[in-house]
Amino acid sequence: MVKLIPGLAFTFLLAIVATFLSSLQIIKQTVNFSPLIIAIILGIILGNLIKLPESFKPGITFSLKKILRIAIVFLGFRLTIQDVISVGLEGLIVDTIMLVGTFLIGVWVSRKLFGLDSQMSYLIASGSSICGASAVLATAPVVKAEMHHAAMAVATVTIFGTAAMFLYPTVYKAGLLLDFNDILYGLWTGATVHEVAQVVAAGFAISLDAGNTATIAKLTRVMMLAPLLIALSFYLAKKHATHGAGVTLRDIPIPWFVFGFIGMVLFNSTHILSAGIVSKINVIDSFLLTVAMGAMGLETNVNKIKGVGMKPIYAAFIIFLFLFFGGIIVVKVIHEILA
Repeated sequence: MVKLIPGLAFTFLLAIVATFLSSLQIIKQTVNFSPLIIAIILGIILGNLIKLPESFKPGITFSLKKILRIAIVFLGFRLTIQDVISVGLEGLIVDTIMLVGTFLIGVWVSRKLFGLDSQMSYLIASGSSICGASAVLATAPVVKAEMHHAAMAVATVTIFGTAAMFLYPTVYKAGLLLDFNDILYGLWTGATVHEVAQVVAAGFAISLDAGNTATIAKLTRVMMLAPLLIALSFYLAKKHATHGAGVTLRDIPIPWFVFGFIGMVLFNSTHILSAGIVSKINVIDSFLLTVAMGAMGLETNVNKIKGVGMKPIYAAFIIFLFLFFGGIIVVKVIHEILA
């Protein structure tokens, strides 16, 4: 345990600095980056400019693997079954169609059009279809991705999620969304924008109704992270199985932390803990995710990112176009069917 202290202390310090920087007015009023994004940027800069002592390695690895899984489990405290119910059948259908469609199209575009490897394709697709950087972090160990792949995937969802945060309210206020009202706008935003923080910003920029609907729709997407990772684990196990051999439960690299996530959602749905305690848990969890992101940055080799080139950005841009235009169509069609 003692050997973990130097690296852990460094990643925690990185997270503290990232949290402080994200709270500055100049950051909030310009790029509005979350602590997670700032942490990975700081980590990449420090990890590539400074040769860290070897004694830091165990603690950084612990932050990237163990702390990450703990943080994903406690993501479950951000939503309840009641939240999913409140968004209704319409929201659930829209979320499901957009998630599945975005993931499949994302993988296809990344691999077939731009020739990216499967790990990178899965990371970009999961980050775009579910919850941005958190989804990339959760998917990386399942697909056994390298850290520079994960960092690049985080970069893509950051770029286009940030663009969406400003673009969506502008488009809606300009009256370009057919006959959308605030509720439909919120549903569209929650079902298609990358990060939770970006959804909150884009939703409440319009109204309280839009913001609440967007947030609940987004958190419902976050809940879908669990079944997606389990399905992806089964798919990869079957794909890599010996030709003609069956796949047993032992062959499947099931991400057990996902079941912890589901357990936290179910526990949070009982409302045994007060809102104040849950809020504190979420603050701590956000900090732990920031620690993991900082560790990812420290483990990311910039030269390897350069080797990947601009193809991930191009792929993510096409996925973004699908989210934007496809989301409008899906929301409109499902609303008309269920109205």
